[in-house]
Amino acid sequence: MYMKIRHILVLVFFTLLASITGAYVFKTFFNNGSVVYVQADKTTPYSNVNSTDVSNLETGFITASQNSTASVVFIKTESQRYQRTSFWGFDFDPFGRIGKVASTGSGVIVSKDGYIITNEHVIKSADKIEVVLSDSKKTLQATLVGSDPSSDLALLKVESSALTPIIFTNSDEVQIGQWVLAVGNPFNLNSTVTAGIVSAKGRNINIVNNQFPIESFIQTDAAINPGNSGGALVDLKGNLVGVNTAIASKTGSYVGYGFAIPSNIVAKTIEDLKDYGEVQRGFLGVDVVDIDGDISEKLGVTKGVLVKRVNGLNDEAGKKIEAGDVITEIDGKSIDSKSTFDERLAYLRPGDIAKLSIVRSKNNKDYTVTLVNKEGTTKLLKKESQVSELLGAEFEKLSKLERQTYRIDAGIKVTNITNGKIRQMSIGEGFIFVKVNNVSFESVAELIHYLETYRGQIRIEGVNSGGSSQYLSFTFR
Repeated sequence: MYMKIRHILVLVFFTLLASITGAYVFKTFFNNGSVVYVQADKTTPYSNVNSTDVSNLETGFITASQNSTASVVFIKTESQRYQRTSFWGFDFDPFGRIGKVASTGSGVIVSKDGYIITNEHVIKSADKIEVVLSDSKKTLQATLVGSDPSSDLALLKVESSALTPIIFTNSDEVQIGQWVLAVGNPFNLNSTVTAGIVSAKGRNINIVNNQFPIESFIQTDAAINPGNSGGALVDLKGNLVGVNTAIASKTGSYVGYGFAIPSNIVAKTIEDLKDYGEVQRGFLGVDVVDIDGDISEKLGVTKGVLVKRVNGLNDEAGKKIEAGDVITEIDGKSIDSKSTFDERLAYLRPGDIAKLSIVRSKNNKDYTVTLVNKEGTTKLLKKESQVSELLGAEFEKLSKLERQTYRIDAGIKVTNITNGKIRQMSIGEGFIFVKVNNVSFESVAELIHYLETYRGQIRIEGVNSGGSSQYLSFTFR
């Protein structure tokens, strides 16, 4: 009996002690009036949010929603779907047209005169693109200005002069733990807003199906669902932090992680597509990989990317950089992974000079290297391609970088596929024609003419967007 009473007294004592300690900790550390909230806006770098006054945070959510929802649009696309049969790796005559297929997504207004940014996968292969404005519910026809599969971004244009553009913020200054809102149209519900925080930066999740992907996503736990793709991730002022592009899910529905393309990459992509028709990417001319624990210990480095190969695209880099070097900084910005390496280069164009900090044999070295384009020169390139309405696609010659990467002497790439023969053959975006009926074509015009006019059995040797060889066979009538 005595032992039982003693146990009860001990339990009461520790319960009281825990209560007193908890009250003291709360009063001392959590009830001090404010929490520093780091903003990306340089003019107001800090905003104090009262942790005990929910209405202040609530006001931030309301303000962000009011300032951003009118800039996020609903996108509807329409395309034709075809089906084909295959046997032993060879694709034969199209089985026939299935019919019209509709899909939806979101977009962000970036200029008053009608430019809208969205994901490339939202409008990929679309024959018809419609934009529904959030405030007026007005439907506008959109045209594709240009797309960049490497970053999964596309720029649209509608005829209007009174749209409400979003304000961009500097994504470099966005902080982990910062409150953000995802604005979009999931499940065809206009102007849906969800809240969360920035969970991580510089995420690479290997979803961009491109030979030269740029993946350095902002990760958030704000709920992003199908239909949010192409929508806005904004801060508490309603300024653009990034463009929502993906979720990590085995079911296709939100399970806690979403990813957005940083606003700085979005801004450069818009400018390049408007001015040149394609994104101006500056290449260093090296292939790099992430550093694991063994490499880190062996080379005596804790950050950076390992140069696996100097690929010969950039002559200047070939004279200064060696395989086995570790690149730790670009223009004074720390490099901690291949994704941040790709992101830093994504902000630069051919002809720009990159300042590199390198570790070689445990010695620090600094170099400057002029970046080149995909042809190995410093010129800014305008897109050179030809469109075939009959084939329903756009064609362009392979660049020097692509030829090196795919290890082929020549080839012609197909992009922007719409309704026509190419789609009927189920040829995908980025497919490269290497040979047709065992003949190589140096000229885009010659290939287009051949495909438009040929009748009979046709055999195609090519490379798909993933870099794998592909063989197709059809009968053209």
